[in-house]
Amino acid sequence: MASENPALWPPKLREYLETLEWLQDPQERYAFLIELADAFRPVPPEIATPPYPKSNLVPHCESQAYVWAVEAPEGHAFRYYFAVENPQGLSAMAMAKILDDACSGAPAWQVAHLPDDLPQRIFGSRLSMGRTMGLEGMVAMVREPARQHLAACPVCQQALAEVQNA
Repeated sequence: MASENPALWPPKLREYLETLEWLQDPQERYAFLIELADAFRPVPPEIATPPYPKSNLVPHCESQAYVWAVEAPEGHAFRYYFAVENPQGLSAMAMAKILDDACSGAPAWQVAHLPDDLPQRIFGSRLSMGRTMGLEGMVAMVREPARQHLAACPVCQQALAEVQNA
Protein backbone atom coordinates (compact mmCIF):
# COMPACT_ATOMS: atom_id res chain seq x y z
CA MET A 1 0.00 0.00 0.00
CA ALA A 2 3.03 2.30 0.08
CA SER A 3 2.67 5.04 -2.45
CA GLU A 4 4.92 7.10 -4.65
CA ASN A 5 2.18 9.75 -4.76
CA PRO A 6 3.12 12.50 -2.28
CA ALA A 7 -0.52 13.68 -2.19
CA LEU A 8 -1.25 10.53 -0.18
CA TRP A 9 1.42 11.21 2.46
CA PRO A 10 1.04 13.29 5.63
CA PRO A 11 1.65 16.98 4.82
CA LYS A 12 4.30 17.33 7.52
CA LEU A 13 6.28 14.49 5.92
CA ARG A 14 6.14 16.28 2.58
CA GLU A 15 7.49 19.41 4.32
CA TYR A 16 10.40 17.48 5.82
CA LEU A 17 11.24 15.90 2.46
CA GLU A 18 11.08 19.29 0.71
CA THR A 19 13.44 20.75 3.31
CA LEU A 20 15.87 17.85 2.91
CA GLU A 21 15.73 18.14 -0.87
CA TRP A 22 16.55 21.83 -0.55
CA LEU A 23 19.61 21.02 1.60
CA GLN A 24 22.00 20.01 -1.17
CA ASP A 25 25.17 20.46 0.88
CA PRO A 26 25.74 17.15 2.72
CA GLN A 27 27.08 18.95 5.80
CA GLU A 28 23.96 21.11 6.05
CA ARG A 29 21.77 18.05 5.60
CA TYR A 30 23.63 16.15 8.34
CA ALA A 31 23.45 19.16 10.65
CA PHE A 32 19.68 19.32 10.12
CA LEU A 33 19.31 15.59 10.85
CA ILE A 34 21.47 15.91 13.98
CA GLU A 35 19.23 18.76 15.16
CA LEU A 36 16.24 16.47 14.70
CA ALA A 37 17.98 13.69 16.63
CA ASP A 38 18.74 16.16 19.43
CA ALA A 39 15.03 17.10 19.54
CA PHE A 40 13.97 13.44 19.91
CA ARG A 41 12.07 12.72 23.11
CA PRO A 42 11.70 9.08 24.19
CA VAL A 43 8.45 7.35 25.02
CA PRO A 44 6.93 8.81 28.20
CA PRO A 45 6.70 6.50 31.23
CA GLU A 46 2.89 6.48 31.10
CA ILE A 47 3.16 4.64 27.75
CA ALA A 48 6.10 2.31 28.47
CA THR A 49 9.08 1.82 30.74
CA PRO A 50 12.18 -0.36 30.33
CA PRO A 51 12.58 -3.17 29.81
CA TYR A 52 10.40 -2.63 26.77
CA PRO A 53 8.30 -5.45 25.31
CA LYS A 54 9.89 -7.36 22.43
CA SER A 55 6.64 -6.85 20.49
CA ASN A 56 7.55 -3.16 20.14
CA LEU A 57 11.17 -3.77 19.09
CA VAL A 58 11.97 -2.74 15.54
CA PRO A 59 13.34 -5.75 13.66
CA HIS A 60 16.92 -5.45 12.36
CA CYS A 61 17.47 -2.09 14.07
CA GLU A 62 21.06 -1.68 15.24
CA SER A 63 19.98 1.06 17.66
CA GLN A 64 17.41 -1.09 19.42
CA ALA A 65 14.49 1.17 18.55
CA TYR A 66 10.97 0.53 19.77
CA VAL A 67 7.65 1.83 18.42
CA TRP A 68 4.21 2.20 20.02
CA ALA A 69 1.03 3.24 18.23
CA VAL A 70 -1.79 4.52 20.42
CA GLU A 71 -5.12 5.31 18.80
CA ALA A 72 -5.83 9.02 19.04
CA PRO A 73 -8.98 10.02 20.93
CA GLU A 74 -10.41 11.76 17.87
CA GLY A 75 -10.17 8.49 15.95
CA HIS A 76 -8.85 7.69 12.48
CA ALA A 77 -5.31 8.54 13.63
CA PHE A 78 -2.59 7.32 15.97
CA ARG A 79 -0.10 8.91 18.30
CA TYR A 80 3.31 7.30 17.85
CA TYR A 81 5.95 6.91 20.53
CA PHE A 82 9.54 5.78 20.18
CA ALA A 83 12.45 4.63 22.28
CA VAL A 84 16.02 4.32 21.02
CA GLU A 85 18.20 2.36 23.43
CA ASN A 86 21.52 3.13 21.71
CA PRO A 87 22.59 6.66 22.73
CA GLN A 88 24.66 6.77 19.52
CA GLY A 89 21.63 5.94 17.34
CA LEU A 90 21.34 9.38 15.79
CA SER A 91 19.75 8.16 12.56
CA ALA A 92 17.12 6.20 14.52
CA MET A 93 16.44 9.23 16.72
CA ALA A 94 16.13 11.55 13.71
CA MET A 95 13.81 9.06 11.97
CA ALA A 96 11.72 8.74 15.13
CA LYS A 97 11.40 12.54 15.38
CA ILE A 98 10.34 12.82 11.74
CA LEU A 99 7.85 9.94 12.01
CA ASP A 100 6.40 11.34 15.23
CA ASP A 101 6.05 14.87 13.86
CA ALA A 102 4.67 13.74 10.51
CA CYS A 103 2.47 10.80 11.49
CA SER A 104 1.17 11.41 15.01
CA GLY A 105 -2.34 12.75 14.52
CA ALA A 106 -2.24 12.38 10.72
CA PRO A 107 -5.13 10.45 9.17
CA ALA A 108 -4.45 6.71 9.12
CA TRP A 109 -4.99 6.57 5.37
CA GLN A 110 -2.05 8.97 4.89
CA VAL A 111 0.27 7.08 7.24
CA ALA A 112 -0.69 3.82 5.50
CA HIS A 113 0.87 5.23 2.32
CA LEU A 114 4.33 6.12 3.64
CA PRO A 115 6.83 5.31 0.88
CA ASP A 116 8.97 2.20 1.23
CA ASP A 117 12.12 4.16 0.44
CA LEU A 118 11.54 6.83 3.09
CA PRO A 119 14.89 6.20 4.84
CA GLN A 120 16.76 6.75 1.56
CA ARG A 121 14.74 9.91 0.86
CA ILE A 122 15.69 11.24 4.29
CA PHE A 123 19.28 10.03 4.72
CA GLY A 124 20.40 9.51 1.14
CA SER A 125 21.79 6.42 -0.48
CA ARG A 126 24.94 6.12 1.64
CA LEU A 127 23.29 4.28 4.53
CA SER A 128 24.66 0.88 5.42
CA MET A 129 22.40 -2.09 4.73
CA GLY A 130 21.99 -2.65 8.48
CA ARG A 131 20.92 0.93 9.13
CA THR A 132 18.61 0.91 6.14
CA MET A 133 16.90 -2.27 7.33
CA GLY A 134 16.39 -0.83 10.82
CA LEU A 135 15.00 2.46 9.55
CA GLU A 136 12.74 0.64 7.09
CA GLY A 137 11.55 -1.43 10.05
CA MET A 138 10.63 1.74 11.92
CA VAL A 139 8.58 2.94 8.96
CA ALA A 140 6.87 -0.44 8.69
CA MET A 141 5.95 -0.44 12.39
CA VAL A 142 4.40 3.02 12.06
CA ARG A 143 2.62 2.14 8.84
CA GLU A 144 1.16 -1.24 9.92
CA PRO A 145 -1.44 -0.08 12.49
CA ALA A 146 -2.53 2.61 10.03
CA ARG A 147 -2.94 -0.03 7.30
CA GLN A 148 -5.00 -2.23 9.60
CA HIS A 149 -7.19 0.72 10.55
CA LEU A 150 -7.64 1.72 6.91
CA ALA A 151 -8.62 -1.81 5.92
CA ALA A 152 -11.42 -1.80 8.52
CA CYS A 153 -12.59 1.84 8.36
CA PRO A 154 -15.07 2.98 5.69
CA VAL A 155 -14.58 6.63 6.71
CA CYS A 156 -10.83 6.44 5.99
CA GLN A 157 -11.43 4.46 2.80
CA GLN A 158 -13.80 7.20 1.60
CA ALA A 159 -11.29 9.96 2.45
CA LEU A 160 -8.59 8.09 0.53
CA ALA A 161 -10.88 7.56 -2.47
CA GLU A 162 -11.71 11.28 -2.56
CA VAL A 163 -8.03 12.23 -2.69
CA GLN A 164 -7.25 9.58 -5.28
CA ASN A 165 -10.14 10.72 -7.49
CA ALA A 166 -9.36 14.45 -7.16
